[in-house]
Amino acid sequence: MPRFRTSDATFNYIDEGAGKPLVFQHGLGGDVNQPRTFVVPGVRLLSFDARGHGGTIALLDPERLTFSSFADDLCSLLDHLTIHAAVIGGISMGAGVALNFALRFPDRALGLILCRPAWLHERSPKNLQVYPQIASLIEHEGVIKGRTLFENYELFQQIRNQSVDSAHSLLRQFEREGADQNFAVLDRMPKDVPNNDPADWKTIRVPTLILGNRQDPIHPIEYAQLLSSVITSSTFREVTSKSIDPAAHVKEVATAISLFFQQELQSVVPL
Repeated sequence: MPRFRTSDATFNYIDEGAGKPLVFQHGLGGDVNQPRTFVVPGVRLLSFDARGHGGTIALLDPERLTFSSFADDLCSLLDHLTIHAAVIGGISMGAGVALNFALRFPDRALGLILCRPAWLHERSPKNLQVYPQIASLIEHEGVIKGRTLFENYELFQQIRNQSVDSAHSLLRQFEREGADQNFAVLDRMPKDVPNNDPADWKTIRVPTLILGNRQDPIHPIEYAQLLSSVITSSTFREVTSKSIDPAAHVKEVATAISLFFQQELQSVVPL
């Protein structure tokens, strides 16, 4: 896997396919394999393992585990590839990175894709409070004992009753690469926000696609709907929940992104 370097980190990244550039960032605890799930013909897919994720090597300075820092790293990837502007997107945490990027670097975002956003402007929201609990268990009990204890938590059982997929995703936090060393990111990111003021969302003018699904306690569909109601240039699409039909979810997300490129971005995204 290729790498690029900044002053304090070495990042794994992917640069796959040919066509219009899309930087699509993974969710909390994920890596570049997550964006690869949504294969879109005619798109050059770019993504990198964020700090504290995958094979990226970086000191986990708490001051660098923020949406602004991750968006700065995204800028560094574009600079490394000599790409001035691209469509910027992401899923969950990646959607927050994309939103932060679009607000802070509007001239470098040709379009915006927010898939299953889990952050708005509130720090430590209820839907994300489970992640600091996981971080604490890994830090103090280790990944094996921590997972066993976590499975007995009432909060975990409540999430599992609502969404088996969300429960499996949370358990994978104990199994991901470097889980015993990178747990700090699970504690810090829910305490940060992509931006502080919802009024800022009104400043986004580029074509925007927002995707949400029901039966998902980590990614409330109301978050996606609220963002779409404020971003006037946005289109909202509801997709099938992964807990209902994982294959249908992936297909519908990929189809929505493909149509977005074909219908909304023809005139604004150069080859």
